[in-house]
Formats: sequence, structure tokens, C-alpha cells
Amino acid sequence: MKSKLLWSMTLFTSCLLAQEPIEENKEKIQIKGSVDTYFRTNLTGPNIAFEEDDEIFFLNPGTSFADRSGFSVGMANAIISYEGKKVGFVADLVFGPRGEDAVFLSVGSSNIVNQLYIYFALSEKITLTLGNFNTFLGYEVISPVDNFNYSTSYMFSNGPFSHTGLKADIALSKDLSLMLAVLNSTDFTEINIDGSYTLGTQLGYKDQFLNVIYGNQTGGSGTTFQVDYTGGAPLNKTFFLGVNATYSDTDGNGFYGAAVYPQYTVSEKLAIGLRGEYFGLFEENIDDETVFAATLSANYKIGGLTIIPEVRLDSWSEEIYVDQDLNPTKNLASFLVAAVYTFN
Repeated sequence: MKSKLLWSMTLFTSCLLAQEPIEENKEKIQIKGSVDTYFRTNLTGPNIAFEEDDEIFFLNPGTSFADRSGFSVGMANAIISYEGKKVGFVADLVFGPRGEDAVFLSVGSSNIVNQLYIYFALSEKITLTLGNFNTFLGYEVISPVDNFNYSTSYMFSNGPFSHTGLKADIALSKDLSLMLAVLNSTDFTEINIDGSYTLGTQLGYKDQFLNVIYGNQTGGSGTTFQVDYTGGAPLNKTFFLGVNATYSDTDGNGFYGAAVYPQYTVSEKLAIGLRGEYFGLFEENIDDETVFAATLSANYKIGGLTIIPEVRLDSWSEEIYVDQDLNPTKNLASFLVAAVYTFN
């Protein structure tokens, strides 16, 4: 009888202990995300679609996302994450045109995966991350939740978007950080088909970041070198200034640009911001093609909903647009209004 009682108590205790980590995991697993949709129209050009090389194109500024006329959708974004004392993971899933454009080199079931990585804290100062994660270069990101403007910049649109590989984040001090990474070719998120690898590094100091990638790219003949500065700071309680500058070169061809992001908080619900960007494309023995783009946006918040009306003017050095009469022109003005809802 005594042995049966002892066996029963042991079994009961084992069941309780086995259940504890499961309950703990449930508490730490989080699901959050967003849904966004928009209306966009050209103000100085027709809202038409045209076909070229069996692909459909729309007359738009020429940057990623929010590029369709009329009523359209962005994406539904669901982020599942777990944060333990030493180990955690992120599974970031996207559905819709914005998400599809962001993971353009993924195929099959992977074309809904924006990020998928596991991280492990070796110590209080060193964390390793393995998997697919969004790029550390640039001021803007794929999710509209973390961007003030709904449309994106030329620097962002020319990439990179994402990386797959191994990175180490190192806290050198309270304000100084270092990241080192070995990565597949840019935006090849699930495979390395030719043995090309890219090295990446980031040096951060008080929210100012210097980023570099260097390496051969799949399908390319030369080595890509890109250096990028991203930063910003509040100038007072209501005014914030963000800055981004980048330069990318692959065997004499590439792009460069700089942008400022002044933002003014009017109230708890309303903020107004401007993106002013200068961007250029270069090739050997060919004059640079450049553009200046100014984007004025407002953010009006109602709980988890943000309404973003936006006016944008793009002015190129070449005649790449058409006006209302279908005559070539260097300029395009456009307007959009977007709705972005976040949940957690």
C-alpha cells in the first residue's frame, strides 16, 4: 500500500512538473500583427495599366508597394514569437500583394514567410540568430506599421529586403553595439544555389547605425559593396528628425541616395511628416539617372487604427512618366490614403 501511494505521488508530481514548461511557454508565446489597405490615384498622369514583356505595369512613382491605382490592399501580417530566458523564435507571416513583393525570391509555401529565425543568448552581451530576418540596412522596413510614410523610398525599394544566415549581436557597452553576419546572397531567403555568400556588419551608437554588406551575389558577375547610414533623434518633445544615406556598387554599377524624415507631433492622435529623398542610379560610361521625391504624410490614430493621407511628387532627370495626354514627362504627382490596423 505504501509503495502504491509513493508511486502515485511520484506520478502526480511528474505530471505537474511536465505541465509547468507548457504553461510557461503559453504565457510567453505572443501573436501580433497588422492589416493594411489603401486607395491611390495619380494627380498629373492617367491611372492606366500597360503590358511589357508579358507583365502588367501601372503608372506609379516606381517604388515598392502601394503601386496600384484605385482601391487596393497591402497585406495581412501575423507574427508569432516566443521569448525565453536564453532562447526565442520569430515566425513572421505575410499575405497579400505587399507581402508577396517583399519575398519575391521565395517559392512555394515559403512565399508567405517574411521572417523565420531562432535566437540564442550565449551571454548577457552576445546573442546568435539563425534563419531568415529582414535587412539591417536602411531607415524603412517592409511592415507599414513601423514606417511613417505609407509609400516607400527609392533607397528602400532598391534593397536589400531580407537576409538568411547567421548573425551575432554584441553589446560592447550600454550605448555601443556590433553585429557580424554571414549571409546568403541578398534576398535569397531559403537556398544558396551557387555558393555565393555575403558578409554583413553593423556598428551602432545611441540609435545611430553604420551598416555594411560585402560579397558575391547569385547571378551577378561582380562583388557587391554597400554602405548605409541610418539614424535619427528627437530635437524636442514634438519634433523628430530621421536620416538615411546609402551607396551600393557592383562592378561599377549601382545606386546612391540620401533622405531626411522630419516629423512633427501635433497631438496624441495626429502627427505630420515629410520624406525628402535624392536618389541616383549609375552605370559605367553612362550619365547618372537621378530623382528627387518629396512625400508629405499625416498619421491620425484611433486606437489600433492609423489613417495615413499622403501626397507625393517625384521628379526624374529623364522623362519616364506620361501626363494626362500621354506625353512623356519627368514629373508625377500622386495621392493616396491608407488604413493600417495593428493588433496584439
